[in-house]
Amino acid sequence: MRRDHLPYFLKRTAKRFEEAYALHFLHPQFESIGPDGIISNPWNLEIIGSDITVGRCVHILTNWNQKVRFVSWATEDAKGAIEIGDYCMISPGVRISSLSRITVGTNAMLASNVYLTDADWHGTYDRTTHGDKMAPVTLMENSWIGDSAIVCKGVTVGVNSIVGAGAVVSSDVPDNCIAAGNPAVVVKELDPSQEIRTRGAFFADPVALNREIDDLDRYMRRDNSLLKWLRAKAFPSQRD
Repeated sequence: MRRDHLPYFLKRTAKRFEEAYALHFLHPQFESIGPDGIISNPWNLEIIGSDITVGRCVHILTNWNQKVRFVSWATEDAKGAIEIGDYCMISPGVRISSLSRITVGTNAMLASNVYLTDADWHGTYDRTTHGDKMAPVTLMENSWIGDSAIVCKGVTVGVNSIVGAGAVVSSDVPDNCIAAGNPAVVVKELDPSQEIRTRGAFFADPVALNREIDDLDRYMRRDNSLLKWLRAKAFPSQRD
């Protein structure tokens, strides 16, 4: 479709249903979850294990074919934990698997299909065990992990740093730089004279922000109707 014909009242109803679903089925599975967040298509978020916490104003975006998965495993010798800070964005297809500890710092952004893991999950010679190679993963404040990148055990990605799409990060990334490749290496340093604006700047007043977004959505859909939407679904044309 070239445009979204969904009427405002239907979109609003769907949003309220998503919020109710997340509150009833997902929030109890977290150790804690902050206010003013959004979980789109919440039935596509899988939460396995304990010690999983999410901060305030976190956006978790999912699709039917790109589920988001948070997994915190426990064994006799180890126990995972996942901490996602305030104002983070988790895109469709992200997987976070912990047997040690994974910390996603405030304002961090994870693009589609990113994988964070703090363990090897199987022994090198004994594939029937979970193995003993594990180390915490830390994404520092305002880091940005690109599409389909993998961040491996023991890695720290520095403040403001960016990991390029498809990178495999097996060693630390310093602050204020861009890393890319397999294995990822620093390819550029950020300009210290440039001011960096974080996602947190959007959420100074979450109530006012949500009201502005709702008002804009209402205006953009002012000409939509149930009949037009049904017609476009059943008999799409080039004008749709």
